[in-house]
Amino acid sequence: MHDPGWAARFEEEREALERVIGEWAPGGIHHVGSTAVPGLEAKPVIDILVGVRDLATARSCFAPLVDIGYLYAPYLPKEMHWFCKPHPARRTHHLHLVPLGSRRFRDELAFRDRLRSDPALANRYLALKRELAKAHPDDRDAYTEGKARFIAEALGR
Repeated sequence: MHDPGWAARFEEEREALERVIGEWAPGGIHHVGSTAVPGLEAKPVIDILVGVRDLATARSCFAPLVDIGYLYAPYLPKEMHWFCKPHPARRTHHLHLVPLGSRRFRDELAFRDRLRSDPALANRYLALKRELAKAHPDDRDAYTEGKARFIAEALGR
């Protein structure tokens, strides 16, 4: 079920992130993922995309992020720095530090915007997510891979 409070929770977190890592975020701090799409059912985890200059420079963010409760997890380390909060077993936030010139950065924002502007597309995406969750309840990678083709098609690839 969609929770209209997700937008406010993102905004609170965005303000905290801006205070501690804003200087490393020239591409901004964005609410992405299903919780960023009004009306779309999602797991209650706020996905946050931060546009950084590059991955090497963004390593300077690690200590300030730990100070506000984020834990680093080396997931797709050549594409991004990925963090969760408060704990891997019970996550409320996912944080992606992604180079702002990268395809991943552009695609995350473009896909969110497509879902926001096209309710039929958002409904098809929700149906796929439900199907994948049922098929891969304990395999996050398979679930994510299962969405990749849909996302590529939605972005016109």
